[in-house]
Amino acid sequence: YWSHDEQIILGAQTSLANCLNKLGRRDEALVLYRETHARRVALHGFSHGSAIGSGSNLAACLGNLKLYDEAIQLVRDQLLPAARRSLGSDHDLTLTINLNIAIALLYLNSGDGLLEAETILKDQVQRRRRVFGPAHP
Repeated sequence: YWSHDEQIILGAQTSLANCLNKLGRRDEALVLYRETHARRVALHGFSHGSAIGSGSNLAACLGNLKLYDEAIQLVRDQLLPAARRSLGSDHDLTLTINLNIAIALLYLNSGDGLLEAETILKDQVQRRRRVFGPAHP
C-alpha cells in the first residue's frame, strides 16, 4: 500500500523537521533530521542524492544550533566526498554543502579555520560564476 512507502514517510518527517526549524524549535528539528538522515543512509548508502540532501539539512541545523565542530565533521567525512563523487564538484548541492562548511569555519573564528574558509569561499565564487554564468545574481 502506497502509504507504507518509507520514502513518503521520510519526506513527511523531513517536511516536519523543516517546519520545526522555521518555528525556531531547532532541537526538535535536529532529532528528526538525524533520524531521516540515518534512515536514508541505511536505505541507499552515503552517495545517494537523498542521503546527501538529508545530510545537508542535518549539517545546516547543526550550524543553526552552533554545533559547528559536528557540522564540519559531518560535511568533511561524509557529505562533501559523497557529493563530489555522486553529483560532481559543480553541482548546486555540492556547492551548497561546501559553502556551509566555510560558514561554520567562519563562526568558529580560528586562524587556520579562517584561512580554510577564505580558500573555500574564493573557490565558491569562481565555480558559481562559471556554472551559473555572469548574469546570475
